[in-house]
Amino acid sequence: MSKKKKFKSGNNNAVGYILIAPWLIGFIIMYLIPMIISIYFSFTKYNLLSAPVFIGIDNFTRMFFHDPSFWKSLGVTFYYVFMLVPLRLIFAFIVAMLLNSKRKFLGLYRAVYYIPSIVGGSVAVSIVWKQIFGNDGVAMSLLSIIGIDQKISFIGNPSTAIWTIISLGVWQFGSAMLIFLAALKQVPKSIYESAGIDGAGYFTQIFKITIPMLTPVIFFNLILQIINAFKAFTESYIITQGGPMDSTLFYVLNLYRKSFTYFDMGYSSAMAWVLVLIIGLFTVVIFKSQSTWVHYESKE
Repeated sequence: MSKKKKFKSGNNNAVGYILIAPWLIGFIIMYLIPMIISIYFSFTKYNLLSAPVFIGIDNFTRMFFHDPSFWKSLGVTFYYVFMLVPLRLIFAFIVAMLLNSKRKFLGLYRAVYYIPSIVGGSVAVSIVWKQIFGNDGVAMSLLSIIGIDQKISFIGNPSTAIWTIISLGVWQFGSAMLIFLAALKQVPKSIYESAGIDGAGYFTQIFKITIPMLTPVIFFNLILQIINAFKAFTESYIITQGGPMDSTLFYVLNLYRKSFTYFDMGYSSAMAWVLVLIIGLFTVVIFKSQSTWVHYESKE
């Protein structure tokens, strides 16, 4: 390679580095350095008021063998994830199918269905949800109107409190719906026409054509929704504060309490990295399973 070409190549690389520099600097300062620090803290006893003291794997030993709240919050979070994610994806798919047609005000309908995903995780909406399912909320009033005398509110009952939060999560299906809708637009109509000529009905076309062709998008949505569900915090913190009887004590809420109520920063850092490993494990398992159920147009 001539010196002139090497000079041009070097200039191109320099321009590229300059363009990514703001993101790279932000990533190093906001993510990489805090991650490295939290790894160190996870092996220490640290309460913000004194210098961290290295204690090895004591935080992890305490977590797995001496902290019932860890297993309780992990179980609640697993239940939330396994209930929420399928329901959210099913609702998102159904609504996407309904909106995948030429109708008046279709753009408005899509925006209306997407709005809950924008505001659903906010504090304001969580407060509204708490009022709806509280003792004097709309849900209790409706039950009394139809003759059902409910003594305990939905968020005050350990068996129903988690479902009030799950219902809020299902209501936030807009982002998954838009992804499904974009994918549905890419399915050739000629395939449906050919299937119709062969006698395939509406539901047969959905299960034999639509769903198999959308499996890559389902795969993407599944991973995205699982990651987000494991990180749930605001809903539980605002609506139920983890109660009643820790029935809505999400993992991140438990981690938050350990950090900012008990100032046990070393232990909470260890909990954070266990959560990272759990999410990573789920992601790896789903990636490994895609060869059995995800269908791509072309494979190498």
